[in-house]
Amino acid sequence: MAKYPQFLMDHFRNPRNVGEIPNPDGVGTVGNASCGDIMQMHIKVNGERIEEAKFKTFGCGAAIATSSILTERIKGATLEEALRISEEISREILSQLPKEKVPCFTLAADALKLAIEEYRCKQQGVHERGGFGVGDLEENER
Repeated sequence: MAKYPQFLMDHFRNPRNVGEIPNPDGVGTVGNASCGDIMQMHIKVNGERIEEAKFKTFGCGAAIATSSILTERIKGATLEEALRISEEISREILSQLPKEKVPCFTLAADALKLAIEEYRCKQQGVHERGGFGVGDLEENER
């Protein structure tokens, strides 16, 4: 694993924010069928700021490290800032990862986007009605 920068190795060996948040405001779950990695991101929102972020990852060291880095950096950020931070981290980390590990980071970013999307749906009352369904789509198109 000498091909990884030290800060990634630190987050792999000592991941931060591992686990689940009880009663999360948003959860995003994604997977990569080609490598078998599965990631789940939990967020707790206060106002429009992410108060807490945790992750569970079944995957390689790069997937664990990038999830840890992302959760550390988005805490305290607004939802829009968190999405921008995710893009900034993408540029920072992706330039230092071996090409075959790039999908590992995109999982963390995708899980965050889904967690934020779920939170926003709950705020609009979509989630309480049982999530997205055909009837919801038809109703929104009218």
